[in-house]
Formats: sequence, C-alpha cells, structure tokens
Amino acid sequence: MVVVGGGAAGLMAALELPKALKVLLLCRDSELRSASRWAQGGLAAAVGHDDSPHLHRADTLEAGAGLCEPAAVDLLVQEAPNCVERLLQLGLPLDRDGSQLSTTLEAAHSRRRVLHAQDQTGRALVELLEQRVRQQSNVCWLQGGLVLQLWLESNRCCGLQLLFGAQLGWLQAGAVVLATGGGGDLFANTTNPSTARGDGVAMAWEAGAVLRDLEFVQFHPTALMHPGAPHFLLTEALRGEGARLLQSNGEALGAHASEMLPRDQLSRAMVREMKRTKAQRLWLDLQPVGTTKLQQQFPMIIKRCQQLGLEPLAKPLPVAPAAHYWMGGVATDLKSATSVQGLYAVGEVASSGIHGANRLASNSLSECLVMARQLKDLTPISINAATNPNSDNNVESLDWQCDSNLTTTAQLASKKLQQLCWQVAGVERWGSSLREAEKQAKGLQNLLDLDAKLKPFLAQKPGQLYSVSPKQQEKFELLWDQRQRNLVSRLLLQAAAFRTESRGGHFRRDAPLPLPYWQCHSLQKRGENLRTAAVGL
Repeated sequence: MVVVGGGAAGLMAALELPKALKVLLLCRDSELRSASRWAQGGLAAAVGHDDSPHLHRADTLEAGAGLCEPAAVDLLVQEAPNCVERLLQLGLPLDRDGSQLSTTLEAAHSRRRVLHAQDQTGRALVELLEQRVRQQSNVCWLQGGLVLQLWLESNRCCGLQLLFGAQLGWLQAGAVVLATGGGGDLFANTTNPSTARGDGVAMAWEAGAVLRDLEFVQFHPTALMHPGAPHFLLTEALRGEGARLLQSNGEALGAHASEMLPRDQLSRAMVREMKRTKAQRLWLDLQPVGTTKLQQQFPMIIKRCQQLGLEPLAKPLPVAPAAHYWMGGVATDLKSATSVQGLYAVGEVASSGIHGANRLASNSLSECLVMARQLKDLTPISINAATNPNSDNNVESLDWQCDSNLTTTAQLASKKLQQLCWQVAGVERWGSSLREAEKQAKGLQNLLDLDAKLKPFLAQKPGQLYSVSPKQQEKFELLWDQRQRNLVSRLLLQAAAFRTESRGGHFRRDAPLPLPYWQCHSLQKRGENLRTAAVGL
C-alpha cells in the first residue's frame, strides 16, 4: 500500500488502513508544510447538547447549494462525533469549557459546533497524527519523494513512478491512496502553502480517473493583505466571536451579522466594495472580540500579526478574499475509491460529495478523518515480489539536459498563470474571459512544450532504473511543477467555462443566477468531452 501525501488526510489514512498491510507514506517535501497544518478554525461535529447530526446535515446541504451527495453528507455527520472521540483517545488537546468541549460559531452553521485547539487546530491535529504514525510498525514514512505518474495495467492502478534522492524508478503497490491536497496555489492570492499545486488531480486525470466539479473554489473572505507578508488566513471564528468588517472609511461593510454570511456571498460583497472604491483591501476590526478572548483563543494570529508590525489589539487589520479550498477533485465513492480500480483519494484532492458547490466551514478536517476511516476495510491486490520492476538493480544514468532559458521561461509562465487564474477564475467570473484564458494557458503549454522536453522522464518503463544528478533533479522539478500547474489550470478553466450559471463558489457575472437544469455535477475525463451527472446517483 502506498499513501501519497502527509497532511491530515494522508496521516489518518496511514493510521486507519488495516494493520496487516505494509504501508508506505510518501511526502514530496522534506519540510512539513501541508495545508492541514495551517487550518486555524477547527473541525465540525455535532457534539453539543443543543446540536444533532440532523442539524449538521441541514447546514451542510444548505451551504452546498444543491450539489451535495446526500449519502456522503449522512456519513459525515453521523461519523464526525465518533472521529472526535477517536482523536481524544489519541490525545488531541481540544479546548474545553469546564468539563465540556469548547465550541465556536463559523459561517453558515446554525449551532456552535466547531471544535478547536485555540487557533492552531490543524497544527495540533497534524502533529498528533505524525507522532502516532511514527509509532506504527507497519508504516514506513518517506519524505522528499516526488511521485510523477501512476502505474496502470489493465486499467488498474498497481503502483507509481517515483523520483527519490538520486534515483527514478517504478514502485509496485497493491493500492494507491492520493492525499495530496488541493490547488490553492493555482491562484496569485491564496491562503494555501506553495505545495498546493493540484498534483494529485493531474496524476489522477492522466490515469483516466473521473474528476468532478473542478469549477467550485472557495475564496476565504479574510486573508491578511499586508505588503510583503504572505496572505495569512484570519479565521472566521474571529467574526463568529464578534470581529467586524470595515470599509476604507471606517464604516461597517454591511448590516449587523453580515460577517457570518456564507463565504462566497461575503467574498463577493467585499470584492464589489473594493472595486467600487478602487481599494486593494478592506479592514477587520478585532476589538469587539475583547483582548482577553483574543489572547486566549487566538494567540497564534495575534503573535503573527505583531511580528509583522501590526497592532491587532488596537487597530483593524488589512484583509481581502483569497483562494482557500477546492470543493472539486477526483470523484470518489463512500469507500474513498475513484473510478480507477486500485486508486483511492481522501481529503481536498477528492470530491467525496460532501461539500457540493460550497464547503460548510470546518467540514474539511472532519471529512479528512471520516473518509480516511473508510479505508479500514480496504483489500489491495496481491503483489508478486518476483515481478518487482526494478529488481535487477540495473541503474542507468539519465541522458537529459535542460536549457537554463527554459527554466526561466517556466518560472515566468507559472507567475502568469497564477495571475490569470486569479483575475479570470477568481471570486467573480465571465464566460468569454474564461474561454480566452484557456486559450492563453494552452498557448503557454505549446510554448514550453514540456511533454517533449521531459520525455526521458515520462517515457521511462517499468523495469528501468535511472540515476539522476542533483542538477538534473532541481531543473526537472521546476519544469514538472509548471507542467502540472498548466494542466490543472486548464482543467479548472474548462470546468468554469462549462457551467453557465452561478452556484456556490462558482459565480458568473454573465450568468448570475442558479438554474434548475444545472443542479448537477460536472465531470471531466481524459479523452472525453465535459459532461454532467445527476446528484444522488
């Protein structure tokens, strides 16, 4: 078994897979920088005395704007409390209010059901799971390995191509679980780490897996917009506790409680106000929360802002919307299985059907845990060690050179694509602009011609083992990232142009209303035209 990705979904998958299996956990980055680690708000579960799975279900379906898969939502709301109990048993230090778990309110929830560990819930969760994974004798954790392609035989996934250290080769596996995260870094303004490149979506698409609802991207309303600083997320739990959004003139952005509108609605309101006043940002006033609560519940946010020279306890913070979460991804069923036999997906890379057109706040960590637990009964295919593709250990030096001008061009193309996606496929979209942007992305793809330039890597066959020099690896990874970014950006732009209505996280200025006949999923598969599929089938 191989799990690709070291965030909450990948770590939980490694823990939940049957203990009788040998599990290899692969992470590309030697540094731990998953988006899960950045999650501030918490995880949603109906554990309060005034709450219920029924209410959690209703809120999730309402936020999802008609595209949630009811069976997947039922699974989430019923199993989320069990996952919370499992995390408490593992030792997650969730905040408490006396003997009860402390909860907070986030946008579009009808109850305070978001559990948290101060404002570092993702970090606390991931660090706990990392510790537990390292204690599992059946799990081997390999950091610094780049997965290029999935290995298919008879339309079944039976391994992958891996670049690790100085060697490039093929690795057999009884099954592969993708837990590679989303694609927030496709956009110039994002709360995600640079590792969120959509790699898993690209690999799955090239392997023939069905992708679902790629047009639906959630833009978080309140990312820090301070010159020279990363677009640091300011959790909406702040607004749940009373923080207010202000216009440039210091007046409130909207009516009381408008801060708790669903994220897509609030982001649009902010973008329109910024366009009207030609402002680059709005302001978030934390003072209504109160100094004591800010210091107790949001210490990391306060500290980071102060390190940037801001005064969050005394002055409003500069904010604007930024790409935050991808509702779309590789289509999976209730067992986290994709349309390709032997290939599974969990977390943000997957479209499990839970989030629909717009994710309910803090359902993502809950989804990671619930869908990873669905792997507990997975039965992989048997592997014959005698057919190990690299068993002869005959290592050849890779014959490949790269023009330095190509890497410079690729870096410029990467920045251009990020700006293009933000301008055209951001909070508000326009059909003709989407189609033109897709042509531009295709033009960049043709200009770089990376499939031809990287052919010695892509054409490697099982049984071949290459040695790769550090210089070759450095240049290859830069070009590879641009290749994948170009592919996934085009898939996103195609999906956004295809859906000629507005729904959830997808808003078209030229088609601003949801349409009944568009209450369906969009599906993309390599070699086929975009098509739709009914919800609930």
